[in-house]
Amino acid sequence: MSSYLLLSLPSSIVKSGHKDDAFDAINSHAVPDARLLQFQIPDFKIGTLDTLVLQADELAKLDASAEAAIAKASDVLKAIFDGNEARISENKHVNDKPFQTYLESFAWNKVKYRFDRPIPDIVSILRSEIQSLDEDIKSKYSSYQSVKTNLQTLQRRQQGNLSTRSLASVLKPSHFLTSEYLTTALIAVPKPNEKEFLSTYETLSPMIVPRSVFKISEDPEFALFGIVVFKKHAAELSHKAREQRYIPRDVAYNENANDQEQAETKSAEEQAEKLWGETLRLARTGYSDLVAAWVHVKTLRVFVESVLRYGLPLDFVAACWVGRSKPIAKVRETLETQYAHLGGNAYGRDKKGKIVRKDDASVAELAAGTMGGSEYTPFVEYYFELA
Repeated sequence: MSSYLLLSLPSSIVKSGHKDDAFDAINSHAVPDARLLQFQIPDFKIGTLDTLVLQADELAKLDASAEAAIAKASDVLKAIFDGNEARISENKHVNDKPFQTYLESFAWNKVKYRFDRPIPDIVSILRSEIQSLDEDIKSKYSSYQSVKTNLQTLQRRQQGNLSTRSLASVLKPSHFLTSEYLTTALIAVPKPNEKEFLSTYETLSPMIVPRSVFKISEDPEFALFGIVVFKKHAAELSHKAREQRYIPRDVAYNENANDQEQAETKSAEEQAEKLWGETLRLARTGYSDLVAAWVHVKTLRVFVESVLRYGLPLDFVAACWVGRSKPIAKVRETLETQYAHLGGNAYGRDKKGKIVRKDDASVAELAAGTMGGSEYTPFVEYYFELA
């Protein structure tokens, strides 16, 4: 799994003040297995300072919501493919590209999110899209799960042993006595207890017709017997049978039951297959759209935080480190040390001269005011991963 560090630094980190030179300065801290991508950010309509501070907080919340929605879409794909990582990976693309390829060529979508509109309007559009996609994926997956559960229930009824499975395929009209006073009771008996049952069934309850037992079917675990008993004692027979660890099967004969069950199972199979395809398509396209929206949210966050942090006129360079978590962590630590002075009073040096972050109330206020309540860093940075 790759890690990413999206950041911005003022062009003033180099004497020339040129963005290209600033990018080269950032890139000079490269380590093996980590590389730096240029990241283009449009010049959005800034608005007032109060609006920017408010949007910083809104964007932080939206960032978290988008990440949670992406995780849900990913979980749905995992469930759809039963954890098959190869199939999952094939369907986790963004605009038909692997995420890293998409990020390398990222450009703001001017059609969906017109950057000439006020930032609050763009945030509102992104929020609506993310919420809609998340709800659609959850709803479709819930429908699929419901149908799948129903299908599994139907299949278990047909595939279990004679103590639990449906008896529609083994019962015949001849197995049932039709009388005003008599009825046929069905009892599933464990195979090891079959002889004992046959020698004692007449004493299980009163009013059992002598020598009326007959075997209907058997499987490796149970034998299914029919016993003729007076109707008024049928409930007592069931109770006594359970005490002996036999399984009464309270089933009324229906000559169409087997056909109905087969038809119901086939219908459930067809419905589950249809919803599987629909859920897959929605999760796949939803994942793509959600990740794309997420990157746009992060782009806005970098812009807003950069304006709040570095001020006007706009003069900062944005970039994104890509690599494994350990190399990215090393680059991050190096950059924070190199540019700790940008954090002002939030950073100082210990007795050995090492750069350290100050944990006091003023730093907390800075974080709350300029970073959407996140940890205060010497420059604008967002570390994230995408599984």
